[in-house]
Amino acid sequence: MPITVLSMDEIINAICLHMAERKGVKVTDVQVELSWEEETGYTAEVWTQGRSQYLVESNMIEAILRYLLSEYNIRAYREEVRLELDEEITAVVNG
Repeated sequence: MPITVLSMDEIINAICLHMAERKGVKVTDVQVELSWEEETGYTAEVWTQGRSQYLVESNMIEAILRYLLSEYNIRAYREEVRLELDEEITAVVNG
């Protein structure tokens, strides 16, 4: 299977869709900000219904896996997805 790369916008969309479904809210009611820090690695701060929540890398990858299946019909496994930081955060899928 070829390598698939998701842009930062697609990662944000994946997390928005995932969190909207989990929280029972509209996708437009979810805001996401991605970040990378040496101490914590990749994280996403998610705002829904006036509350802030942090997702760690494994939660982000869970959302990405669901997005790959629903949007691209790609069934990937956790170990096939890695987040990378260049000029922006991307997800690289070796499937």
